[in-house]
Amino acid sequence: MRLRRLVDRFGDLGSAWTAPASALRGVLDERSRESLVRVRATLDLDALMERLDRSDIRVTTLGCPDYPRLLREIAAPPPVLYYRGTLPGDHDALVAVVGTRKVTPYGREMATSIAGGLAAAGVTVVSGMALGVDGIAHAAALDAGGRTLAVLGSGLDHLYPPQNRRLADHIMAQGAVISDYVPEQKVEAANFPPRNRIISGLSLGVVVVEAPERSGALITVDFAADQGRDVFVVPGNVRSPASAGCNRLLRDGARLVRSADDVLEDLRLGARAPTATQQTLPMEEEDRRLLALLTHEAQHIDEIAAATNQPIAQVSAQLVILELQGFVRNAGAQHYARV
Repeated sequence: MRLRRLVDRFGDLGSAWTAPASALRGVLDERSRESLVRVRATLDLDALMERLDRSDIRVTTLGCPDYPRLLREIAAPPPVLYYRGTLPGDHDALVAVVGTRKVTPYGREMATSIAGGLAAAGVTVVSGMALGVDGIAHAAALDAGGRTLAVLGSGLDHLYPPQNRRLADHIMAQGAVISDYVPEQKVEAANFPPRNRIISGLSLGVVVVEAPERSGALITVDFAADQGRDVFVVPGNVRSPASAGCNRLLRDGARLVRSADDVLEDLRLGARAPTATQQTLPMEEEDRRLLALLTHEAQHIDEIAAATNQPIAQVSAQLVILELQGFVRNAGAQHYARV
């Protein structure tokens, strides 16, 4: 709000930075005015930009043309964004996928399917790079050959959680890691709720995969509602604590979604196109029969083999081929599902 008042008074932040102290009266309170005068007397902006450049950190502000369009429209857009990677363009479609850190196998499956499906359709997946649903969504988007953005609750010099450092490298190569905190800002719990407004603000809509009653994902939903963003919720077992928050959102009127196609349809982003692999590789008749028996719920290979009345070794070989073609997803522990 202080920066907004400065821009309103001086026209741009460059003019505000060089304005005499007397001109700042009536725009900033005394403490803020003294702080600004003190900092600009000692801070070398050129040296700061050089230091950021050496760390491969880029900066965009509200006045820059590359500042994300949708984020610019929210009530309290961050005046400065630090990022590594490449920001989305004005015409790119972005959708957030969020959820609990303590994800269940069902939540993992749904996060992978929805985020991967959105990315395959050309949608950029936005999340917070936390353990659980966030990290799964980023990884699924990358595996689908798509783009993804991670919004941090700390500075770029302190990637969190440390378990996702390698994931962050992949995200920077196919998207960006973003923060509105200065790079040296360390991890603090109080920083995470405010960053959720950026996750929703960047996005056309927010998909909640799994969320208990007290979940950071529900904070993102609150921001999304205030920002006029669509909220999509994956239903869960009514007896599962991991889905208690999701089921409450559905009861309160959120949109129920079962797949990426539901999200694409509701946002009018077009139907998901088959991948190039699916379009070019032929399928044998026996593979078609096997695929027809599979569902979007993961099944154990023993169950699949029993349904086909074929040896497990033969079914396993078929599943590997179908997985390479993009028709089948390996859910882990010898469980397979139809994509």
